[in-house]
Amino acid sequence: MLGIDFFVGTAAEAVAHISKQGGLVVAPAAASFIALQDDPDYRRAIADADLAIADSGWAVLFWRLYEKLTRISGLALFKALLETADARIPRNLFFILPSEKAKTKTLEFARTSVYPITADDCYVAPHYSVAQALLPAEPIKAGKRERLPSTSDLSSASPYLASTATLPIVEDPNLVSVIGQRKPKHIIIGIGSGMQDKLGSYLKHQLSYRPGIYCIGAAPGFVTGDQIVIPMWADRFFVGWIFRLLAQPRILLPRFWRVRRLPGMILRYGRERPPGRGE
Repeated sequence: MLGIDFFVGTAAEAVAHISKQGGLVVAPAAASFIALQDDPDYRRAIADADLAIADSGWAVLFWRLYEKLTRISGLALFKALLETADARIPRNLFFILPSEKAKTKTLEFARTSVYPITADDCYVAPHYSVAQALLPAEPIKAGKRERLPSTSDLSSASPYLASTATLPIVEDPNLVSVIGQRKPKHIIIGIGSGMQDKLGSYLKHQLSYRPGIYCIGAAPGFVTGDQIVIPMWADRFFVGWIFRLLAQPRILLPRFWRVRRLPGMILRYGRERPPGRGE
């Protein structure tokens, strides 16, 4: 759909695949599809993903004009990860969170559950600003970072990656250092739509090993209590957005308003990647 090859299977199968292979997981929300046209950095991050899940109930429902697509929400994926044996091994889970409040809620959740999550397993993300250049086209070898590619390198690596001469993307060397020392098997990024995918792509190429990197936005907060609780029946029937809208109308109404463009994009481009602005 719109140039993204979505995973076909269950949430548990997706987690099993990433647990074995490692790599970057993205879960585009409905508003994120609009960013495929508006945000070249987001386009590059999505193109860099190793696995994409169809998180947007609205997009999945509309896509059924073409064919049936199984929805896997970020919440379902996170719960599937928590059900694995990996989640009960100390230092295996690492959370990148949007606030100290989210960190507190995550640790409170850990104290009342079977998960050995400590303060050292949580990182409160700073406010990221754009910086120059990333997305290496070559893998990291022997624990050393390869040189960053030039724009000409990127043009041969993927059609998504050559749209601009400068490549702004988030950077966080401190985070890379922290993760490099702890080496968690699973990194859960919950800092919000769009930016999390750019950070996930950055980490994928900066780390000296290959963990699973899950860009699933607010999903951990639905479980830990940092966000409003969404019943699984609501998630299953694609109406979890109603609970979120009632809890955060000022934040989510503008985002949902942008989604009005999505049906037109699907009708116009179908399976093809929509062009970015200016292409």
